Formats: sequence, structure tokens, C-alpha cells
Amino acid sequence: MSDQAALDHIVIAAPNLAELVDWFAEVTGVVAEPGGRHPTGTQNALVALTIGGRRGRQYIELIGPYADQTAGPLPSKFGINKLTGPTVQTYAIRVPDIDAGVENARAVGWETGPVGDLSRRTPAGDLLEWRLTRTDEQQHERFELPFLIDWGETPHPGETIGPAIELVEFVRLEPTPERAESLRRELQAVGGGAVEVRVAASPGFALTLRSQSGALVELLPA
Repeated sequence: MSDQAALDHIVIAAPNLAELVDWFAEVTGVVAEPGGRHPTGTQNALVALTIGGRRGRQYIELIGPYADQTAGPLPSKFGINKLTGPTVQTYAIRVPDIDAGVENARAVGWETGPVGDLSRRTPAGDLLEWRLTRTDEQQHERFELPFLIDWGETPHPGETIGPAIELVEFVRLEPTPERAESLRRELQAVGGGAVEVRVAASPGFALTLRSQSGALVELLPA
């Protein structure tokens, strides 16, 4: 992991949040903590990540439509409207200067989208606010690229969430050496990207966690 860009959170998305939370609990033994609602039509639940047994500023975000949504189109955020089940969809990284990060990315042809503001309220009613790239208006579907995030003065969820699970490995898989190398160059523009890129037949993210029982849980591309 680069000392310039740090993993902030991993996004696991699905078209039904309650089912996603149940699925995660079944495969890991960890029940995600309710997060809150976003103005993008999405709602989340969170699990802190430990690395080497230590908590830090990183977590898993389980995200789906509003829990009380009964009709209407699914939100397009993170491609939720195109998913059929739980998917490790993308991730966020923290950079020292988010505006400079956007400019560095553009220099290598990576259009992150502009920096925008987002917020949600916790179940207790507290307002959390942050800045990030890839706002809804500019969102694209290159989910292999992270979005950049800056929490400002907001307490980081990774340090405040109750449930936690150990992160063993987080890898991006690309189908050819050329695509893998191209992605590495883009990630290097913002300091590394906090993920290892490897070549494999099926593109996607490979996430390995250690469950509370000590067993390894591997989440692989479909």
C-alpha cells in the first residue's frame, strides 16, 4: 500500500440492502452496523476493517437502495441498477490533497469527475459530510478505478463503527498484462491506489477476509 494513497473503504453493492447484510453475515459471521441514507437514493451498512489486527481508517461499505423503497427504478450509483446480487464493485482511497489528486489523474487521461460534496445522517441523527470524486452527474462505470475521498473534520467511520473484520488481501484482476499495466499507471498518478493489480482470466476484485472463526473468506469475481 502506498504511503501517499491509503485505502479508505471497499464498496460491496447489491439491489437489496437487507439481503446484502444477511449475505455478508452468513459468509463472514459479522453483522454490519446500519449506516444511513444518501441523497443518491442509496442506504448503507458498515463494517470496520482491521489490518494486522489493528483498527484504522478503513472499512467495508455494504450499499443498496433505500430499505423502504418498494417501487420505482433502482439507483444507478455504483451500478446498483445493473446488479443481480452482492458484488465487490469498487473502492475509495484517501489522498493528501483531493484537488491535486484530480489534476494528477487527468494528466494521465483518467477523468475522475469533479470533486463534490456528499452527506448522510446516521441512525442517531448525526450529519456526516465529506468530499469525493465521481458525483452522480459525472459517474462512469470504470469501477476498477477508485474514487477519491476527503472526510475533512468528520470522524472517520473506520474508527467509530462497532463490528470489524480482518482484511487479508484486496486485489484487482485484469484479463491481460496490457490492461493491468495501464491500470497501474493510472493508479500511480494518485499515489498507488492501495490495491494490487494482477492478471487473471476473469476481471474484477478479489477480496479475502478473515472471519471471526479464523476461517478465510474469499469473495471472487463472478
